[in-house]
Amino acid sequence: MARIPIALLGLLLFYFWAAMAEAKYMKYKDPKQPLNTRIKDLMSRMTLEEKIGQMVQIDRTVASAEVMKKYLIGSILSGGGSVPAKQASAETWIEMVNDFQKGCLSTRLGIPMIYGIDAVHGHNNVYKATIFPHNVGLGATRDPELVKRIGAATALEVRATGIPYVFAPCIAVCRDPRWGRCFESYSEDPKVVQAMTEIVPGLQGDLPPGSQKGIPYVAGNKKVAACAKHYVGDGGTTEGINENNTVISRHGLLSIHMGGYYTSIIKGVSTVMISYSSWNGKKMHANQELITGFLKNTLRFRGFVISDWQGIDRITSPPHANYSYSIEVGIKAGIDMIMVPYNYTEFIDGLTYQVKSKIIPMSRIDDAVRRILRVKFVMGLFESPLADHSLVHELGSQVHRELAREAVRKSLVLLKNGEPADKPLLPLPKKAPKYLLLELMQTIWVISVVGGLLSGRDSVAITLQVVPRSSAP
Repeated sequence: MARIPIALLGLLLFYFWAAMAEAKYMKYKDPKQPLNTRIKDLMSRMTLEEKIGQMVQIDRTVASAEVMKKYLIGSILSGGGSVPAKQASAETWIEMVNDFQKGCLSTRLGIPMIYGIDAVHGHNNVYKATIFPHNVGLGATRDPELVKRIGAATALEVRATGIPYVFAPCIAVCRDPRWGRCFESYSEDPKVVQAMTEIVPGLQGDLPPGSQKGIPYVAGNKKVAACAKHYVGDGGTTEGINENNTVISRHGLLSIHMGGYYTSIIKGVSTVMISYSSWNGKKMHANQELITGFLKNTLRFRGFVISDWQGIDRITSPPHANYSYSIEVGIKAGIDMIMVPYNYTEFIDGLTYQVKSKIIPMSRIDDAVRRILRVKFVMGLFESPLADHSLVHELGSQVHRELAREAVRKSLVLLKNGEPADKPLLPLPKKAPKYLLLELMQTIWVISVVGGLLSGRDSVAITLQVVPRSSAP
């Protein structure tokens, strides 16, 4: 048997140990590496299946650790009222989110998922959370600094339940009060809406000095990724009909409805959600000109674009009539993550087929995945994918409730002070024996006192009470 020279044996051992070290060291797992280096390294290791999985968001009701692992799902959401249990505690939420996350971490590359939830006026789907006034009330305060503090409080309460991503703020400019979602709009005045985008740094944290425009930013585990919605023109539909057609010139669209997105991007917003509505007859979920052309290329937005709930389904009428077509035009328009939220295998199979058949170019998939990974890296999900109980005490804290009371006081608007003008109703006469109080409780997009979700329809309770003068506030 021929002997192997000692020098050659040493060289072989060197290459063996070098290969072992390379196998263990992955740049994308190293937080000291530059952001783009980590993204590039991870994407170079991903298969088509793994990339498409990142583009899928499913509802928690169809999710499990096994589903996350098998289908390589990139995101989960809680739709309205989708909760782990009635009156679920913060600890219950954390346990659920972490269980899903462990499924993702057990995959080949261990890419963490991002969990999202509506938190449009506080953590409004969660029992015992602090509820703040809706945007219409906050806009009436004309106080951006207050709105920023509300964003920070909301971020803490959302993180208290183990969730790092919120579908807020809504920066619609409501131009017709007949629109049933006007309460989600800060104002009919675009400048007021732009000012109220201070909620973005409240939710995400203030951008570090010298930050590049359009790059998403989340300042650690006490902040959350925000989502500016619904892009664009959802508050300007004809006759205020929800999800309808916004008929307006390009100049009008940009000057009235686009300003809030520009300022949100300047402030580092992580994601943008597309509107169900249309612009001059073109469905926004299929509008490549405005999503890729303007949002991504002109405004230089570098976060990811997400659809609304079954948003691509509604490209056709009736919805889901031609799902293959909806997948094609939605992805080609520039949507990066699809809120499926139930039939995820149909979406995965359909998109996979279209990529392999070269109907959708691989470059479009890479753009989507690059943006999704950018947000996940920026958030620190790779370093801290699992939530702990350190912020549980923040849910419904007294400090936050006092902030909500301050917001209510500042949002009150006196529409009319009596009739006629020379005999004002206020201030009330000191000699009046009794007062009649009218209490209006707006309960829209919030859980009820027994923990069940009230519908998205307006549900307004009115209480009349006669109060003796001595006990009046």
